[in-house]
Parts: sequence; structure tokens; C-alpha cells
Amino acid sequence: MMKFMMALAALFFVAPASAQDMSAFKTGPVFESFGPHAPVDGMGEVAADTEFSIAFDVAKAAEDGMLNRGFESAARFINMHVAVGVDPDNIRLVVVVHGKASLDLLDDAAWAARQPAVMSGGEEEAPDNPSSAMVREMMDAGVRFVLCGQSGAANGMAQEDLIPGVETALSAMTAHAILQQRGYTVNPF
Repeated sequence: MMKFMMALAALFFVAPASAQDMSAFKTGPVFESFGPHAPVDGMGEVAADTEFSIAFDVAKAAEDGMLNRGFESAARFINMHVAVGVDPDNIRLVVVVHGKASLDLLDDAAWAARQPAVMSGGEEEAPDNPSSAMVREMMDAGVRFVLCGQSGAANGMAQEDLIPGVETALSAMTAHAILQQRGYTVNPF
């Protein structure tokens, strides 16, 4: 009986997650193919002249074949705030990347060199980094990506292996300390 009650309790906690309605989530207005967000009724006003200087800390790698969720969180932040009227020029984001997420900053050639080839139409093809196009588009929109140099060294990554425009710091700790001195807050999500 106790096992039955525990199983029933587990179902109670799992059911709400599986019943989430994601239909209200849309991408844009800045990034049209990633960074989904939902409108929120009854929220307090976010003034158009609000200024944001935020560092996102990302250590978790993307799941196989998926976009890096930590990188996408930064895109979602931009999309949702621009959607409610914040001037995009007032949003300054830096994505500080370390740990296994470091590999998600590899350019397509360096990424492919570390991946097993896949078969497509009877021929082997090297896969592209699933997050590289997103990172490039975000950098084009002014988002900075900073690699922890210690993680890069631990993963055998050279600057020429990175998506062009990715910066390297001595460490993620160093990058965060410098950003905090410059008025950036750390986003915990």
C-alpha cells in the first residue's frame, strides 16, 4: 500500500509539468527562430528606457542536437523585454560560458572534428554545431559571448576553434568579477 501511495504522489507532482500549455509562447521580435516567451497579463510596467546590464552564467552543455538552453535564455530575455517596449539598445548582455557548455562555442569545423560522422543519403557528413547559428545571430545583435579560458584549456580548445567573435577570459570567475565591477548583475536563470 505504501508503494502505491508513493507512486500516486509522484504522479500528482509530475502531472502539472506534462500539462503545461506552451501555445502562448512565441519567438521574436528580435530573434525570430529562438528565444520563445509569453505575454503576461497584469504585470507591472517595464519602462521603455529601462537599462539592463546582465551576465548570464552558462555551464551546462546543450542536449544532443539541441540549442544550448542557457544561451537561449539570454535570447528569451531580449525578446520578452523588447516585446514589452524596452529599447533594444538599453539591453546589454554577456553570456559567460564554462564547463561542458564551452564546447557549444566551437565553430562548425571544430565541432564536426569532435563528432562522429552521420550518414545522409548514403554519404558521411560531419554535423554542424546546433548552437552556432544562434550564437552568431545573437552576437550580431550585440550579445557578447565570453569563454572561460580555464574551461577552454581543459577541453583542448584554441581561439581559432571558436565561433568568430567569441571572446576568451582568463576564467569565468575573472569575467564575472570584471563585469560586476562594470555594473552587470548575474542572472541566475
